[in-house]
Amino acid sequence: QVQLVESGGGSVQAGGSLRLSCAASDRSSSTYGMGWFRQAPGKEREFLAAISSTGSMTNYAASVKGRFTISRDNAKNTVYLQMNSLKPEDTAVYYCAADREGGFSMFKYYYDYWGQGTQVAVST
Repeated sequence: QVQLVESGGGSVQAGGSLRLSCAASDRSSSTYGMGWFRQAPGKEREFLAAISSTGSMTNYAASVKGRFTISRDNAKNTVYLQMNSLKPEDTAVYYCAADREGGFSMFKYYYDYWGQGTQVAVST
């Protein structure tokens, strides 16, 4: 069972940038589709972005398209989420997830493995 560990969260002012990383515990993750989600207090877990196993295809939520970029480096077993032009409403716990079937769906039910999350706080 692959383990996922997110890092890179923190506090930033509105308009700033952060890059989140998600490191997988073994090379089998190179065949998995990967996604990023977030969850704010009292809200449902929300899809942000996903990427195919090769990195050739991506999928974004409308709310972050143009501001966030997902990428991956299979040699490092790591997926990234570059977040620019951050807004206070981006404040949440951010999670990465892996789909063993290689999919890159917006639906959280397709994902088999989840990280523990990393907190992002955006202030005005």
